[in-house]
Amino acid sequence: MASQNEVLFAKDSVYIHINVQDTKDKDAHIAGRVYLMKKPEGNFIEWKAEECLSHDIQNDEWDVIGSVGFRNDRDSECVSMNAKMDARRKYNISFDVLDLKSFKRNAPNHSWAYIIFILKDGTTFPALHFHNGGSKALLKELETFIHIRRSPNDQRLFIVHDHDPEMLSKSFNELSIFSDSSSAYVQKFKFMKDPYTATMGGFSKVTNFFNNFMAPENLTRPQSEMAEFLHEDIPGMEISNLDEPGFEMVTKTKLPPRPVVKRSEHLGLAKWNSFFDSDGTISQVEEVKEIIFRGGVDPAIRSDVWKFLLGFYDWDSTTKKRQEQRKRKVDDYFRMKLQWKTISSEQERRFTFLKERRGLIDKDVTRTDRTHKFFSGDKNPNLQVLYDILMTYCMYNFDLGYVQGMSDILAPILVVMENEVDAFWCFAGAMERVCHNFEMDQNGMKVQLSQIHKLMQVYDPELCAYLESHDSGNFYFCFRWILIMFKREFHFHEIQRLWEVIWTDLPCQNFHLIISLAILDSEKSTLMENKFGFTEILKHINDISLSIPLEDTLCKAEGIFLQLKEFKKLPKAVKEVLGLLPVPVSQSMENSVFIGAASNTDVKSQDSASRVDTPQLMGGISSSSSISVNGSRSSHSLGGKQNSIIDEGSKILT
Repeated sequence: MASQNEVLFAKDSVYIHINVQDTKDKDAHIAGRVYLMKKPEGNFIEWKAEECLSHDIQNDEWDVIGSVGFRNDRDSECVSMNAKMDARRKYNISFDVLDLKSFKRNAPNHSWAYIIFILKDGTTFPALHFHNGGSKALLKELETFIHIRRSPNDQRLFIVHDHDPEMLSKSFNELSIFSDSSSAYVQKFKFMKDPYTATMGGFSKVTNFFNNFMAPENLTRPQSEMAEFLHEDIPGMEISNLDEPGFEMVTKTKLPPRPVVKRSEHLGLAKWNSFFDSDGTISQVEEVKEIIFRGGVDPAIRSDVWKFLLGFYDWDSTTKKRQEQRKRKVDDYFRMKLQWKTISSEQERRFTFLKERRGLIDKDVTRTDRTHKFFSGDKNPNLQVLYDILMTYCMYNFDLGYVQGMSDILAPILVVMENEVDAFWCFAGAMERVCHNFEMDQNGMKVQLSQIHKLMQVYDPELCAYLESHDSGNFYFCFRWILIMFKREFHFHEIQRLWEVIWTDLPCQNFHLIISLAILDSEKSTLMENKFGFTEILKHINDISLSIPLEDTLCKAEGIFLQLKEFKKLPKAVKEVLGLLPVPVSQSMENSVFIGAASNTDVKSQDSASRVDTPQLMGGISSSSSISVNGSRSSHSLGGKQNSIIDEGSKILT
């Protein structure tokens, strides 16, 4: 510590908890020391990992970095030690107490007290866990510099009061400006002559921002710049605040009480085996899905269960039929793999699309979930399997090809399957569910962001109005959630549980949108009482990544669904999102026929009528097929394109 700095408070045994499941490191809880420092430039809260305490610090500014650098540290013990210190140093924290906007503190009855500091710019630091006490003492010292009050809406949240009269006046002026312009807040986007270029450019910027948000170089990027391109560079992504046809605006909603929902036991081996008949057919499919929805799947049988959830096998298939399906899928996979494996360098030189996609896959494979033990190490053979599956998918679905983010979807599936062929076909089934997020006309994303807006208007008009008046009614901050199905928001083992819950299509096909509502409901007090604007909301939502409690969120989401379902005056548009409208008989009959994963002549059972299975690569696809897009169905004429898996509108950004 520099001599001119004065330590006002110090406490050791203060830990940052990282994900135990994703690493073999026994030090999954990083020990450190928290300080309240008086410096010439102000008073600072700082936390430093213990490994860093015995080394010279040439720079007093300790930053929180949300990504991990990867290198081969096996050359020497010295390099390994330095790498370990670097990995821990990235969690170091330092901020001026005057930049503190609020903090969260857990209830006293929890095991260890922890504090989460939130800054005025929306930065949310990792929770500091006080294993040997000291949190109250720190806050008492902190109160000598700032005024703190407890939130009336959230007992865990404490707001920092700013009593500067000039700043208060400025805040009122800003609120006045917001009020004057709120009715015209909807952004007017620029349309270019080339809509494809405009679409791809806008999506590329947004995707790159969200995918790379936690990288060190992005921490210093002005939030206003990010907000600007989010507003201006996504043509057609606006969400009008005017009533849409058939949508009755609800300004004052009195919903019935939200029921308390509890999670249940997961689907275990004994229970799973009990559902198979003598010929291997699964009986009571809906009961199986209900158990999965309530508690997930035991990891020991996850690979078997996922094959049914993702269309690798039909729910009504016998053991013999599944053996035939698997053999056919193995043959199809290696035939497709051989197609790109046997392309010569001379051919590839004239095959621009394949060359470009190979380059993208090369780049993404080297940085996908490298902290997970399954993918760690420079010469890990699983990286080659990841690469081969993604390249083969380009041949399977050449219209779609490869897009940044697909490796995020494949990685958890490959970890579960531990088999190249199984992982490929399950990945193809998972992509059928999310490919519409990347349509060239952006319809998939526009529809879902608009649906979140509709749900929020009914569920919490107050929060919805706040977001609209702070340039966030477009719900762009939910973009990454929807794009890759919360992959970056939860720990690796949690995303497996979340996805299998979503894949049951219970209680509706748009349950992922209700999950978004549940997360926002938990963050409501933080957003509103801190008076966050667009850039701060965006920053805060990204900072809570990997700290969202999964089980609590699932319980709240189901409770919200049941609460909305019981509301007698639910608008028709919301009923449609929640799947509560009766399906016409003609449409029901049409929707009972699906594109088959194993055979183009398969007709799905009623139990699988809420899911789209993986299309057959070379099979004859019917000229008119009904494809599910997040709860609503649209007919796509495929004509004679028997080798086309996704319609032309499903091309996405590169």
